[in-house]
Amino acid sequence: MTRPSGPRTETVRLLRVTDANLRHNHLYVNGHFDFFPPDCVGGSKGASRGQTINIQLDGLGQTISTDIGCDSKTGKPRGFFRARGWVRRFFEHHGVKPGTTLALERLSERAYRLSVRRSEQTAPLECAEFFAGIGLVRLALERQGWRVVFANDIDPKKAEMYRHNWPKDDHLVVGDIHAIKADELPSCALFTASFPCNDLSIAGRWEGLHGKESSSFWGLVRILRDLGERRPPLVMLENVVGFLMSHGGRDFEKALLALNELGYTVDAIILNATHWAPQSRPRLFVIAKRDEGRETRSYALISDARPEALFRFIVSHPNIRWDIRDLPSLPPPRARLADIVEDLPDDDPRWWDPKRADYFMSQMSERHKEQARQMIAGNSYSYATAFRRVRHGKSMAELRTDGIAGCLRTPRGGSGRQILLKAGRGKYWVRLLTARECARLQGVPDSYVIDVPLNQALFGFGDAVCVPAVEWIAQHYLTPLASTLVPRQTCG
Repeated sequence: MTRPSGPRTETVRLLRVTDANLRHNHLYVNGHFDFFPPDCVGGSKGASRGQTINIQLDGLGQTISTDIGCDSKTGKPRGFFRARGWVRRFFEHHGVKPGTTLALERLSERAYRLSVRRSEQTAPLECAEFFAGIGLVRLALERQGWRVVFANDIDPKKAEMYRHNWPKDDHLVVGDIHAIKADELPSCALFTASFPCNDLSIAGRWEGLHGKESSSFWGLVRILRDLGERRPPLVMLENVVGFLMSHGGRDFEKALLALNELGYTVDAIILNATHWAPQSRPRLFVIAKRDEGRETRSYALISDARPEALFRFIVSHPNIRWDIRDLPSLPPPRARLADIVEDLPDDDPRWWDPKRADYFMSQMSERHKEQARQMIAGNSYSYATAFRRVRHGKSMAELRTDGIAGCLRTPRGGSGRQILLKAGRGKYWVRLLTARECARLQGVPDSYVIDVPLNQALFGFGDAVCVPAVEWIAQHYLTPLASTLVPRQTCG
């Protein structure tokens, strides 16, 4: 577990307030643990709680005592100060808005002062999201200080989950992207589009960009064309890695050339959710930068964000106007499946009855059965996931025991539902992953509201993005680039 390593020599840290901070009345300190005494991180209650620090709240004439709590299941620091009431009072007193910069000053080893740096307050960068789904791109961008001012998705069931989490917003438009008119859209710094992957994935129909669903990409292109001078300086696309290979790479080439024709240079990266969450979910991201058709050439190197297949595509397509940005190395994978599992009682009705569980075990190949037997014989409980797949006309259960879940899918038929095996001490239990577990596999905090039936939630999360992966892109790519392209106004 990562805990504070002890105070450094600097006396001030700056914290940028996000929409998520304001919505949940939390003050996030991820990345700042080293600024506090190591013992201020503690458990959830009683003697296990951390040793408190004192924070003077500028303008309120009040000093509060707080610590940094840990998740009761994983033991990991939760990334924000305990309690919300004092944070809410501070935000309300100072009229804090998204983009506000706060200064946390260390006065002594256990004493701090929190104040607002008004001279550094800037309005948040604004974004419009298409194919918004259940709002996970928005969640990621908000956590990096952006503000979503327009959203669109065609699926009313996903929109229901979106609205449960942003109930006061009225800018979500439910309907076909082809019906959206450019003059209905606000001007903003970024368009995001996680357009349907059904025609581009191995599990789909391989109909490509002109398939029934993935052709909606051209609806986005039409909107960008119609916007004219109001086109956003940045566009981010997200899709399955199969997009890179669809029709021998011709679909990907067409999409990038279409962006070139609109005055954008392009870059591409591949990120796997395993760097942030225990789920194998590689996804292809395209970042397009408006350059008004100026000649731009840059060259890619093979890296963890641009693996060999993507590198070869880039170097073999000099007809595309590329603008490749240097990026830091991806964080090493650390999360394990056990970190996201809900601690359900052994008699919880979501566990399958013995007959159904035994049938599941009988569907495994001999190799997977041996892996399951080793888990059952273990001295402690361990976890694995499985999908059912048809092999040679027979339904088989294929077990994954490396501590990583398979890629979440939309549950069309039984094969899309991921199964959890808990085993050890001579026993085993079997059930489907819960909606909350699927959310955690996408890096979604437990504050995200899930108030829909299981299948509806599984559809939503199966079609969504890994939140910390998009946060990484925002932190290392979108925000630094947008800050150079978009004039920023101060906000009082």
